Amino acid sequence: MQIILIRHTSVAVPRGTCYGQSDVPVADTFEQEAAQTLHNLQPYLPLDAVFSSPLTRARQLAAYCGFPDPTVDDRLMEMNMGEWEMQLYDKIQDPNLQQWYDDYMHLPTPSGESFPQLYARVAAFLDQLKTAPYSRVAAFAHGGVLIAAGLYAGLYHEGNAWDHLTPFGGILPLELS
Repeated sequence: MQIILIRHTSVAVPRGTCYGQSDVPVADTFEQEAAQTLHNLQPYLPLDAVFSSPLTRARQLAAYCGFPDPTVDDRLMEMNMGEWEMQLYDKIQDPNLQQWYDDYMHLPTPSGESFPQLYARVAAFLDQLKTAPYSRVAAFAHGGVLIAAGLYAGLYHEGNAWDHLTPFGGILPLELS
């Protein structure tokens, strides 16, 4: 099965904002970015099913790309950044911040998730998807979700996973067996 993962477009928050699962608006460049995403998605059409994170930035891109009613799945949400949501990273006054920076692939944020928790829910989604009778599906999601899916598919390893962050509006096609 082929799964086409699509990262949402740019968001309208200040650069350096920790927005995770906050439902933030898309940037003013949405129309231009979404048109490019739609163009890049054309070689992967038609699709047997379309899924989306429940967050507006993912669902809005799905709708623009011709899928106004995707199957919404909470497992496709970005990592919950807990108490740091909607704070500028440079302004976070938390003694745990440096410890998290040093081991963000394993430690949770305060009252939030760890990357292994994000990975577990993305893996559960993909495991379930593999049992469905589809040949090609799409999922509109977030950068962390796409990193987790790439790890799941063996595209890269944990040590360099974030070097492969899909750009806003970008597409990551994966083969699942």
